[in-house]
Amino acid sequence: MFDFTRGFDLPILDWIANHLWCPFLDAILPCITFLGNGGWIWITTALVLLCIPKYRKTGFAIATALLMGLVICNLCLKPWVGRIRPYDYQLQAYGKVIPLLISAPTDFSFPSGHTIASFEAATVILIRHKKWGIAPLLLAILIAFSRLYLYVHYPTDVLTSIVLGIGIGCLANYLVTKGYSLYQQKKSQ
Repeated sequence: MFDFTRGFDLPILDWIANHLWCPFLDAILPCITFLGNGGWIWITTALVLLCIPKYRKTGFAIATALLMGLVICNLCLKPWVGRIRPYDYQLQAYGKVIPLLISAPTDFSFPSGHTIASFEAATVILIRHKKWGIAPLLLAILIAFSRLYLYVHYPTDVLTSIVLGIGIGCLANYLVTKGYSLYQQKKSQ
């Protein structure tokens, strides 16, 4: 049976480390990943949009997606899968110490909370406001890549988290849109 960690994930992380690590990215990508810490950039975005009547549904959809992602990914999947971080795996399996540019996360690796939250919010914004949805999508991509560059997630963590984030963002948007429609119908009766 194919071992994804050894046959897919680690070769990609090692390729990134051997070919892309440089002082410029070493300085920038910890800042990019910081934007995803605790989902604060997306929580702030949701709160700001909730305060603007024209964008209130978007803010509510982002908040809904973030809450769904928290429950599904951080509270259910992370402890259930229990995947160790790649830097810990390298140390345990090969005795190889990976230098980290950020504090070592203390929770499990799968899925990537930074990536899920970023793609949830970016998906909602892109669906609801295509014109200004590109910037959040680019930020989500940068945050996801930063998790690989910083050697704190495996590529399969990030790829799965992108899919989950997009799916949860679409579902939250659908639920909020349906909820508002039902609310408007009951209000007009």
